[in-house]
Amino acid sequence: MDKLKNQKVIEKSIRLLQQNYYTFEVDAKLTKTEMKNWVEQFFNVEGKGTNSSRIPKKKKKTSNLKLNTMGPKKMIVQLKEKYSIPLFLSQN
Repeated sequence: MDKLKNQKVIEKSIRLLQQNYYTFEVDAKLTKTEMKNWVEQFFNVEGKGTNSSRIPKKKKKTSNLKLNTMGPKKMIVQLKEKYSIPLFLSQN
């Protein structure tokens, strides 16, 4: 799936791993249900829920114009209790 950019590994996502939440950076057009279905099929697990948010970029200031640009989209997928997925995906 080319809409999945990478798995986010930051301090907050590591804490969420203990509660069976996995954080991914995805394409902005991807929906929650598409992401959940893809994770379930690819990793052979069952998802419990999905949360999404947009990561804001820093505001660019060019002369008198302030440009607000949106950053990448972050999705957090919660798996059912008996399931888990590998921490790192291969980065080729």
